[in-house]
Amino acid sequence: MNLVVDQETLWLVGGVAALLVVATGIGVILTRIVKTEGARAVVENLNARIQAWWVMVAFFVVALLSGGLGPVLLFGLTSFLALREFITLTPTRRGDHRSLFWVFFVITPLQYVLVGMEWYGLFSIMIPVYAFLLIPTRSAIGGDYEGFLGRTAMIQWGLMVCVYCVSHAPALLSLKIPGYEGQNAKLLFFFVLVVQLSDVLQYVWGKLLGKTKIAPTISPNKTWEGFIGGVGCATLIGASLWWATPFNFWQAAGMSLAITLMGFFGGLTMSAIKRDRGVKDYGTLIEGHGGILDRIDSICFAAPVFFHLTRYFFTP
Repeated sequence: MNLVVDQETLWLVGGVAALLVVATGIGVILTRIVKTEGARAVVENLNARIQAWWVMVAFFVVALLSGGLGPVLLFGLTSFLALREFITLTPTRRGDHRSLFWVFFVITPLQYVLVGMEWYGLFSIMIPVYAFLLIPTRSAIGGDYEGFLGRTAMIQWGLMVCVYCVSHAPALLSLKIPGYEGQNAKLLFFFVLVVQLSDVLQYVWGKLLGKTKIAPTISPNKTWEGFIGGVGCATLIGASLWWATPFNFWQAAGMSLAITLMGFFGGLTMSAIKRDRGVKDYGTLIEGHGGILDRIDSICFAAPVFFHLTRYFFTP
């Protein structure tokens, strides 16, 4: 993975930094002018989110600029922590302990080793085929059959969504796109930026205009106004960044729309799991955001779709 840090990459990084500076300034102003307790709570949450974004963006940019293995290691650690949060909320028994050892300390790192090696043939099937067969076999050897199907399915689903799906994000660096050699870091930046901006803009539009709830029992803060405003604005921003991608304007718009929709579906699905488990967040690691999985739920669903659309239409 030989990546080039060019002027366009620096423009993308500078643009995100400028957005964060503006957001920080707005947060400071709102802190001084709001009066009611409810408004203050919203502003405090907003400021916590902005501060967390500074840290997350810094980690992502450093990993991206460090070279091809930087993003692989970062997303590998992210998957490990997200899977830990997911498994913490699922009922496991003594018979699952050795299966979980394989999941965390063999399968997860191996998946990212394959991504780093650019071994697409095995990376694409290792978890859906071999891990899928290994996990129930190892649990069955443990001899604990109570709730076996449910326990095994939850472990497998967590591995798929937290590791397999997320690993498609750094796998973008391995795509051989004609005329775009060495520039895949910008493609990864584009993907993460559009998906995360969609989340932020849906939150903002929902707070400003949101009235009609989409699934009130699953995610009461998600509204049609927030969804349309956030997805629409993020799609336009993605289209305007076509110059940093191998796509033209309309292709960038189509890709942006696809990943923002998948990101929304991911957030809604992961919210349904939280409601089923009776928790508000998957964790508390990121102030204002909850856990790692709360922050990457949209990436979980969007990454494999973006990877395969790009691979199918833009590689030989």
